[in-house]
Amino acid sequence: QVQLVESGGGLVQAGGSLRLSCAASGGTFTNYPMGWFRQAPGKEREFVAAIRTSGGSTAYADSVKGRFTISRDNAKNTVYLQMNSLKPEDTAVYYCARTATRFTGLRGPYNYWGQGTQVTVSS
Repeated sequence: QVQLVESGGGLVQAGGSLRLSCAASGGTFTNYPMGWFRQAPGKEREFVAAIRTSGGSTAYADSVKGRFTISRDNAKNTVYLQMNSLKPEDTAVYYCARTATRFTGLRGPYNYWGQGTQVTVSS
């Protein structure tokens, strides 16, 4: 049973930074793409960033390019999202996700999800 647990969310002022973590357990981590998604109030969940197994290949939503960085530590079964220059429009619940197969593209589909962590950016 794959379990994903996010942490690191919180309240930050615009221009500030946060680092989200996602700890994976109960399944193979190393060989699977991992992604971050977010859902703001009243909006659909959207793709934020994703990373392949070795970390050599990443993908980002246009809205976060140059501000967010995804990384992973396969020894710790953990994926990170470093968020800099945060904006009020980044406010959302952020979810970590894993694909069902090793060969899935970075845009998904993603089949395993964490519970989410709230990020609130004040203006």
